[in-house]
Amino acid sequence: MTASPQVVAPPGACDTHMHVYDSRVPALPGTPMPGDFPVEAYRQVQRRLGLARVVVVQPNAYGYDNGVTVAAMRDLGAGARGVAVVRSNAPDAEIERLTAAGIRAVRVMALGGTIGFDAMDAVVARVHPFGWHANIQLDGRELPEREAQIARLPGRFVIDHTGKFLEPVDVGSAPFAALLRLVDTGRCWVKLSAPYETSRTGPPLYEDVARLARALVRAAPERMLWASNWPHPSARGAVPDDADLLDLLLDWAPDDATRGRILVDNPAELYGF
Repeated sequence: MTASPQVVAPPGACDTHMHVYDSRVPALPGTPMPGDFPVEAYRQVQRRLGLARVVVVQPNAYGYDNGVTVAAMRDLGAGARGVAVVRSNAPDAEIERLTAAGIRAVRVMALGGTIGFDAMDAVVARVHPFGWHANIQLDGRELPEREAQIARLPGRFVIDHTGKFLEPVDVGSAPFAALLRLVDTGRCWVKLSAPYETSRTGPPLYEDVARLARALVRAAPERMLWASNWPHPSARGAVPDDADLLDLLLDWAPDDATRGRILVDNPAELYGF
């Protein structure tokens, strides 16, 4: 591992997508559990990268039980927010409790997650009045078919992992054009993250994903976010170095001002820091 990234994170820099796993809490049957990845291990990542804020995302392993995620947010302190999973009939008291704990979004994951597109509309309608947005992960190649449903969502929504196109696409492709149209709504935010999950060209630059990231930054720098996706539960092969992932911003957003927006200003606006 490199000692530290080349990117000097500005004050208030935020990692908008990571997970905490507690080996003492059993995973749902048939759900991958990558191991024990506690808050203290992530704090070392924070310190090395110079990050001050974080968004803890509910892992698939725990389904509707947000206990590990909420405990992690509490332990990480005032600089932590979260993304939870709730049912469409969750009582007000439960959503209010999670909101008070720092939850700001509901996770929709069409790739074998707890909430898919069939339940998305009802769940988002339930949590939107509490100020939550939708955090959506899908195979980006499905965006032309899903675009209308996503665009109908109330309020803001986030698309994970630079669109997560499970097979590389070009910036001129129909799926990427659908993502850009969603960005053009002014309500769509995109996490520039986890290129190792989908890239065929591979490290260090992940050029097939990088060209999409650069196009997204050009289109809407005010709504791009950065995330580590620590502890990289879906990494194929070697686990990437978090410092190397942060340094990808040198290519994707070459100027300091834009990187400052992506790391500080944009997440502060979206998550209420």
